[in-house]
Amino acid sequence: MDADLAEIGRQAAAAADELLAVAGLKPGQIMVVGCSTSEVRGAKIGSFGSTEVAAAILDALLASCRAQGVHLAVQCCEHLNRALVVERPAAESYGLEEVGVVPVPKAGGALAARAMRAFAAPAVVETIQAHAALDIGATLIGMHVKRVAVPVRLATKFVGQAPVTAARTRPRLIGGARAVYELPPCT
Repeated sequence: MDADLAEIGRQAAAAADELLAVAGLKPGQIMVVGCSTSEVRGAKIGSFGSTEVAAAILDALLASCRAQGVHLAVQCCEHLNRALVVERPAAESYGLEEVGVVPVPKAGGALAARAMRAFAAPAVVETIQAHAALDIGATLIGMHVKRVAVPVRLATKFVGQAPVTAARTRPRLIGGARAVYELPPCT
């Protein structure tokens, strides 16, 4: 498949912008993305990765996240146990433990490999608890999302040929029959 990189970038930006708006992330919070560039190109996950597609998607995601002051975490593939590439300031801010590995297209995935080269100060961490998640191509990112995850139905259903799934998070609701979840008006 000859990918229309401009359209893929536009679709990724649209999905990220909508998720960031719906999730209402504050500056300094984290959005995690998992992406199969193979799926974006219409192939089976892990079979036909593309550094060009990764660049188009990452550029779009970074622009969206930076405009909102949100940290981007890029999930690696299962060959690196789904570790994540983040900017070092995000890792330090959240007390994330760095691991020793360098994602490459065949072990980490094209998007994570691209993030290692594009981030000013990249760090690879083993786990994260993000505030929102964007999954491009069914890469299974749920392990990296804070509890409680709430599905977000985006208008952008695909990036290239890959289905897009998204989630935001909310605090856990605790208590029993007497619990109140919104501040009542003053009387």
